[in-house]
Amino acid sequence: MPASPSTARAINDRVALRLLQEEGPLTAGQLKQLTGLSRPTVADLVERLTAAGLIEVVGESGEQRRGPNARLYGIVADRAHLAALDVRTEGVSVVVSDLLGRELARASVPIADDTGTGPAVEQAVTLVERAAKEAGAERLHTVGVGAPGLIDPATGELRDSSGLPEWHRRLVAALQERLPARVIVENETNLAALAEQRDGAARDRDTFVLLWLGHGTGAAVVLDGRLRRGASGGTGEIGFLPVPGTSTLPSATDCEGGFHSLAGSAAIAELAAGHGLVATAVSPGEPEAAALVRQAVATLSSPSASPSPSPSPSASSGADRFLSALADRLAIGAASVVAVLDPGCVVLGGEVGQVGGEVLAARVGERLARMSPLPVEVRASALGGGAVLRGALLTARESAQDDLFAPRSR
Repeated sequence: MPASPSTARAINDRVALRLLQEEGPLTAGQLKQLTGLSRPTVADLVERLTAAGLIEVVGESGEQRRGPNARLYGIVADRAHLAALDVRTEGVSVVVSDLLGRELARASVPIADDTGTGPAVEQAVTLVERAAKEAGAERLHTVGVGAPGLIDPATGELRDSSGLPEWHRRLVAALQERLPARVIVENETNLAALAEQRDGAARDRDTFVLLWLGHGTGAAVVLDGRLRRGASGGTGEIGFLPVPGTSTLPSATDCEGGFHSLAGSAAIAELAAGHGLVATAVSPGEPEAAALVRQAVATLSSPSASPSPSPSPSASSGADRFLSALADRLAIGAASVVAVLDPGCVVLGGEVGQVGGEVLAARVGERLARMSPLPVEVRASALGGGAVLRGALLTARESAQDDLFAPRSR
């Protein structure tokens, strides 16, 4: 059935806005060429979107740089302001951007373990309000929140999870109460996978698994271009995966004895200590495991980059044995995922995956090739821990644009 005139206009408007988002400022002639629409139709949609405050003239193009045909149209970036939060057990980080995703402000605050629920929530909400003010945003349109734990697929709310601080759940409600904004909550590992797919190590893959390696462990599953959450939102809770090499089995309330006991930050630190490795974090909040893996890779890959000008043979040997043992552990968890999903690609994400780089990824890949008949490529994260904030911002931006670019009744 042919679309009605109003529906056709809405479709054309949406196509033009997406092109301006992806390509940047364009002339009416370029919009005509890219959309395949007639000149009068493009002129009408440009007039319509300008009147709606969604696009504006941002410059001129062409040799003479004058006249209507030379006008460059771009999305009005400050039509909406967005915020992204990365909520960890030890603190919160926030980024505020405009509608085009350009960063306007960034801030973070540590939250100690002994901080009460009320004060912790107040610190986090105040951080967001202060960042928005610094960015010049009178109000936030959409806030994307990345947090550890399960997200209820029916309600979109963060479920009560044992081992996580109570202020995590309270924070979402407080943001909704204090800010005149839409608040979207997503599991941190899922957001990291979205960011790696859009801007990172999985840009050319529509099916892959991201293995999160930071303070804790997790996995995100993307199949045929879609993030998969599962019936209860628990897809990727790989920390609870029973694995060999532990002294017990995980329980419904504690992942001790699961894959987390092999690949969590504390477990990696213990493994490194057994091989005589020590390291210092290079930034606040960096997992100890990331510092240790960075030091081990530097010792093997670039001796001059290590603290000692000439690492002893024993130091190099210790780093090599540590990375080999770590790769053995990671391959156990990755092999289980590969056997069930056959993703073709595993991204070692989080801070540990990023600093491990190709050195660690290659070792895990070699072990998977021996353990599984299924072909799989192992890649290192390109975004590391920053993928959570990036994914939260992408999610907030997508939601805001869906709202602002939606057809209006006329």
